[in-house]
Amino acid sequence: MIRAPESVRITRPFKVILMLRMLFLVGTYCLLSPLHAVAQKTPMTPKIGDVAPGWKNLTGTDGKAHSLTDLDDAAAVVVVFTSNSCPYSIDYEDRLIALHKKYANAAAGIRVVAINSNAYPADELHKMKERAAKKRFEFSYLRDESHAVARAYGAVYTPEFYVLNKERKLIYRGAMDDSTDAGKVTVSYIDLAIEAAIAGKLPEVTRTGARGCTIRFSRRRR
Repeated sequence: MIRAPESVRITRPFKVILMLRMLFLVGTYCLLSPLHAVAQKTPMTPKIGDVAPGWKNLTGTDGKAHSLTDLDDAAAVVVVFTSNSCPYSIDYEDRLIALHKKYANAAAGIRVVAINSNAYPADELHKMKERAAKKRFEFSYLRDESHAVARAYGAVYTPEFYVLNKERKLIYRGAMDDSTDAGKVTVSYIDLAIEAAIAGKLPEVTRTGARGCTIRFSRRRR
């Protein structure tokens, strides 16, 4: 029987190992490349002290188009990502109404803006209009149909709050207060952030964990 040269019998396993390694590296690159591309397209979540993302021509329940620049005269803007379908958001509606009334006539000018980015039938614009009429919302309630604003802010929950100062820098994000039970609230983080914005300072607490329902985004088409 003819035997292969000793050198061939020794190196063949190494060639197989080398080929497997190359296939592994190529496969890993193919898997990670799309993820890297998505990461490059995903906007950076603003940090405390950063200029907050704006919005333009979001349709409100009043039928008008709204932009952040419409509020240039305000000393502070409270942005809350909310929804019609989340029980937590519904529980906070009366607190939102009270917040708006508290600062509606403030000399410094404080604005409350609610944004709905949820991809649920109950959160479509016509349903938002029904909810706004039923609860008599006097603050702006806007539809973020493309989810672009929620993604730009890095919003995850409803309700989730953000406070912007006169320069529209982010000075607070998180929960409205320290308890989902209105009767047990001892600290209003939003009030403290608004007071800090008026004084031209950062609040002592700039970030807390929001509590609520996860925002549902529509799937992006590839």
